[in-house]
Amino acid sequence: MAISTPPIQRGASGSIATARRITIFHLIFATPCLYVIVRWLLPLSLPLCSKGGIAVLLLAASQFHFWSRLSSGSVFAPEFPRPIVMLANWAFGAMMLLALLQILIDLATLSTMLIHRDTIGLPDGVRYAAAALAALLAAIGVAGAVRVPAVRDVEVAIPGLAPAFDGYRLLQLTDLHISRLFPARWARAVVDRADASDADLIVITGDFIDGSVAMRRADVAPLADLRAPDGVVAIPGNHEYFFDYAAWMRHLGGLGIRMLPNAHAVIKRGTDELVIAGVTDLSARSAGEAGPDLAAALDSAPPGAAIVLLDHQPRNAPAAAARGVGLQLSGHTHGGLIVGLDRLFRAPNGGFVSGRYAVGAMTLYVSNGTGLWPGFALRLGRPPEITRITLRRAA
Repeated sequence: MAISTPPIQRGASGSIATARRITIFHLIFATPCLYVIVRWLLPLSLPLCSKGGIAVLLLAASQFHFWSRLSSGSVFAPEFPRPIVMLANWAFGAMMLLALLQILIDLATLSTMLIHRDTIGLPDGVRYAAAALAALLAAIGVAGAVRVPAVRDVEVAIPGLAPAFDGYRLLQLTDLHISRLFPARWARAVVDRADASDADLIVITGDFIDGSVAMRRADVAPLADLRAPDGVVAIPGNHEYFFDYAAWMRHLGGLGIRMLPNAHAVIKRGTDELVIAGVTDLSARSAGEAGPDLAAALDSAPPGAAIVLLDHQPRNAPAAAARGVGLQLSGHTHGGLIVGLDRLFRAPNGGFVSGRYAVGAMTLYVSNGTGLWPGFALRLGRPPEITRITLRRAA
């Protein structure tokens, strides 16, 4: 997910700095709520007590991440029953969408007033319609976020691909965010769909979980049943560093998933070879772990073999292209979540948000994600995906 907070630092000064960051994090999400209260709620023709009750509900919805932190110690892992997590995402999403709609209404009203040079009163009906639309869109968004994704087929031509790998199929899973929102039942359905895809190799490009190993042990158990002729390889995402990175690397390895942190695997078909390389996440250093190192990942890789790189975040794609990588697979952005608002995700991700990009001679594919962070589980126009990538020899 593009939104992240630093891992907890040790010591008194570190605790103070962390507390300050957490406070800022919660205030950021309270700001749209305050705008809704001032510009949408207060002008309504309602009794003061009704306005007060609605304001309390809006404030409660805006602090969903605060309640999550109380439930588990982390804003990233709401430990509530799944229906409550879905309801909280709906309420939080509806509040955020209402703030956006109210801003648009205010801009339109201001423009009209400037054109006509007269004051315009906004009827209550417009505000109620905006609230109804926001609630409906949030419901559609949550429903779209939590469904089991369909398989999306993508074909990629790679320069230098050995003849034996023409038609080779990779299945990409990413941003599973297995949690109370995406529990064992959902993970089982994803695994069944992945195993039925007839892929040669399954790759997972990070953000497996939200929660500790103790919290998620049963929910991630279905991943042990992922099956492909050449196995399952993966890299960590930023969320693995929020919940005891070392413990998760051990546990995922125990499920039969080969982790590639700054490492590579070589797939062979006779004398032909294909390199699958992986790097750690950009957030690793802030957690005291080894940061992404493409040189280390490719050390001793067979010269001349085509390279597929797994990198959770897409922003370093130009550097990968300069090193001769033929295909980079990434996630992290969740496709921008909402069509139009995905523009907000471009700058922090190097301009790469969703789908296929040509980066020099390299192809970058950024998946919309199989799941997503349970702290903002809405999708509008950016559906989740399980991506089946067929490799082709470039002309």
